Amino acid sequence: MTRKTVRIAMNGVTGRMGYRQHLVRSILAIREQGGLDLGDGDVLWPEPILVGRREHALKALAEKHGLDPANISTDVDAVLADDSVDIFFDAAMTHTREDFLKKAIAAGKHIYTEKPTATGLDGAIELARLAREAGVKSGVVQDKLFLPGLLKLKRLIDGGFFGRILSVRGEFGYWVFEGDWQEAQRPSWNYRAEDGGGIVVDMFPHWEYVLHELFGRVTSVNALASTHIPTRWDEHGKPYEATADDSAYGIFQIDGGIVAQINSSWDVRVNRDELVEFQVDGTEGSAVAGLRNCRVQHRSSTPKPVWNPDLPATYSFRDQWQEVPDNTEFDNGFKVQWELFLKHVYAGADYHWDLLAGARGVQMAELGLKSSAEGRRLDVPEISL
Repeated sequence: MTRKTVRIAMNGVTGRMGYRQHLVRSILAIREQGGLDLGDGDVLWPEPILVGRREHALKALAEKHGLDPANISTDVDAVLADDSVDIFFDAAMTHTREDFLKKAIAAGKHIYTEKPTATGLDGAIELARLAREAGVKSGVVQDKLFLPGLLKLKRLIDGGFFGRILSVRGEFGYWVFEGDWQEAQRPSWNYRAEDGGGIVVDMFPHWEYVLHELFGRVTSVNALASTHIPTRWDEHGKPYEATADDSAYGIFQIDGGIVAQINSSWDVRVNRDELVEFQVDGTEGSAVAGLRNCRVQHRSSTPKPVWNPDLPATYSFRDQWQEVPDNTEFDNGFKVQWELFLKHVYAGADYHWDLLAGARGVQMAELGLKSSAEGRRLDVPEISL
């Protein structure tokens, strides 16, 4: 068995998502398991180069996780000029991503990136075109497809459980503290449109790939975006104006007549089992899927509720649903997709979550904001290179 080292420049690893999910729970987790078995006698050993703006934070991460202190940098251009670097990953701020990815493509690096890939559709399509012309492989994080709850939901869809699917209802969100008397759980740039913030830009790309992969192509969007909390407090305790939307309410039409309604909010207190849940209703059965769990109710066991506001309910509606068993072990979704991308690059495995797929997510966010501004439903054109 041969061990092959792959050097991965990881830009933005001092941020919450870049650190927790991509560095610790993905790349370092792959190292902890002995590398990635490519299935042909070779094992891939990822060597992360930590890239960011704060050198002291990068040094602290390298020391904490026993990484080579020489593998840190605050100079993206220098890292991209290094011929030993194979892959460029970006999880930095949204408004800087497009330029970083263009430079990485020009340097001949394979691309793996968080979303959105660009601040506008034209830029996202250009990135996909440039990558194809340069002959570099690309991947865009679409982590929710690999959540246990959605994997169970896909198992139901593939098995024909629902019959004809009629509708999808999604609820996502939680209360993000304003930052005055309790520290906010999200960075302040998330609430500034000029810095690439906003829940539409953040979440509509997720909803595009979830709907596209599970149910079909989204053909229209009707959205209302709102900034419910106009003033927040930043990391230094200073008040600032929230210029980006913090809640969005969308209706999506899907090929085949399915209608999806998805609410996204950082201003909602959670009264559901998980932070995101999707209810799917079909002619033969229904399911409610979250991050990890999935419950079903088949047509044959559907009770007959009777509307009577004069009498209290003597039963629990939730108890009338059946839990879908795990039936397998589920690994971290971010790690699973990293492994698939690495196998795509180094073993030729199939992979279709590329920069063009990422462009569809940018398109969805762009159309969502436009729909909200214009107060009307918008068709979603098919995009291609």
